[in-house]
Amino acid sequence: MNITAIAHAIHDSGLSSFVRGDEPGTEWVFPIIETLHVLSLTIVFGSIALVDLRLLGLGSRQQPFTTVYKELIAWTWWAFLLAAISGSMLATGKIEDYVRCPQAFWKFFLMAVAGLNMLLFHFGAFQRVQEWDRMASPPARARLAGAVSLACWIGVVFFGRWIGFVT
Repeated sequence: MNITAIAHAIHDSGLSSFVRGDEPGTEWVFPIIETLHVLSLTIVFGSIALVDLRLLGLGSRQQPFTTVYKELIAWTWWAFLLAAISGSMLATGKIEDYVRCPQAFWKFFLMAVAGLNMLLFHFGAFQRVQEWDRMASPPARARLAGAVSLACWIGVVFFGRWIGFVT
């Protein structure tokens, strides 16, 4: 089974029909899910940006990195979970368009790069966080991780908004 056939099957599903508002009385579903997606992505981006700005030495310099990180990580993960669920639901409605959409490819590619960057940070610079935790400007590896993360998430938002205009 190829990707086009899978996309067609998803498009023809009851969930996709419900999300699109094909049935009378369901026209409210898509805007509610989209609102949840935008709000949750705002929390994801905002919390990640605050951590990244701290890594770059541009924000919350008076607080240890671990304090900023611990205060925001739960918000980030819960919001990411909601964004992933709501985004997946939204995608069912136009899945056949999304599989051919370069903007969707770039959005998900940048999310994957952001995830890989996070793993590299956690198994790299973060392993020595006690050495640089209170420094106003963390070491170069930590700053690089923050810059890559921030760039990736700006790209995710950029391409995510662009998708709405081309599909």
